[in-house]
Amino acid sequence: VQLQAFGGGLVQAGGSLRLACAASGRTFSSYNRGWFRRAPGKEREFVAAISWSGGSTYYADSVKGRFTISRDNAKNMVYLQMNSLKPEDTAVYYCGASVGTTTGPYDYWGQGTLVTVSS
Repeated sequence: VQLQAFGGGLVQAGGSLRLACAASGRTFSSYNRGWFRRAPGKEREFVAAISWSGGSTYYADSVKGRFTISRDNAKNMVYLQMNSLKPEDTAVYYCGASVGTTTGPYDYWGQGTLVTVSS
């Protein structure tokens, strides 16, 4: 069972990136999915989550209105569209899957992808 996040990179402030999280080894269509990030020198923090059906989404206040989480259960994928990026969004982004609630605990974690936003 594996989750793999990809799509990170270097972008200027105000730009956009779309992260994706691929799942393999099992289907995660019944799992709630989330994105978290860890900035240099800081603790991991919640970014966004989506319910198993896609009917409910949740965002950290710091990204609300700029980021959008979505999922495609047929492809076993979850996405994070990030617009109006700021230097403070620089972090390693991780995707997770929770069999319980969107607030966790998360049962599976993927390798992170680095997002760097230059000013």
